Amino acid sequence: MKIKSVFGKSFAKYGKVLAGYDTTELLSVLEKTTDKPANAVIYEPHSKEMEALSIAKEFSANAYGGMPIEIGFCNGNNTKLNCLEYHRGSELNIGADDFVLLVAPLSAVKNGKLNTNSVEAFAAPKGVVVEVYETTLHYAPCNGYKAGEVSKDGFRVVIVLPNDTNTEKPQITEKNWEDKLLWAKNKWLIAHPETNEAKGGAFVGLSGVNIDISNK
Repeated sequence: MKIKSVFGKSFAKYGKVLAGYDTTELLSVLEKTTDKPANAVIYEPHSKEMEALSIAKEFSANAYGGMPIEIGFCNGNNTKLNCLEYHRGSELNIGADDFVLLVAPLSAVKNGKLNTNSVEAFAAPKGVVVEVYETTLHYAPCNGYKAGEVSKDGFRVVIVLPNDTNTEKPQITEKNWEDKLLWAKNKWLIAHPETNEAKGGAFVGLSGVNIDISNK
């Protein structure tokens, strides 16, 4: 799989890099207050320490047009696709380390099904603010990629979303196929059959290879 750059033209249908934000303090707090597991991935939707920073107000006012937001994190060591998800509203990713995003167009999903040959990989350098559009399927970041090599050092990535995304799933009556994908609040999830999410009851809709960027 070719790993391209979030600064390239081919990323434009999935998202963009947002200029004008100083992420130095935000990433310092991320590194000081959160763990980076060597053999797992952890995610928390809310970080009180990061949500208390002035940049949180900037993201809310500028990037989200005044909407309430949450700031959390996804840290660990990962090179696999495993699942794809989407939300109502863009997601911002800001890494304290370089990282790779595996993404696909939501428009390619048919009745909850998608072949992983639709997935593309994009490398993001640490410190930049990467917006992932709500029409973009994505999941946990992967380890960084530079000079033809996938890092083994893992990642810490700030995750900004509309407030309370990825919290407790609402109780709904299913009305269509999309309702089968709802996995948490504002989180629709499509799992590969090989994953723990699939074993835990997530909708299995990914076919093809469970992509591993370390197998280049």
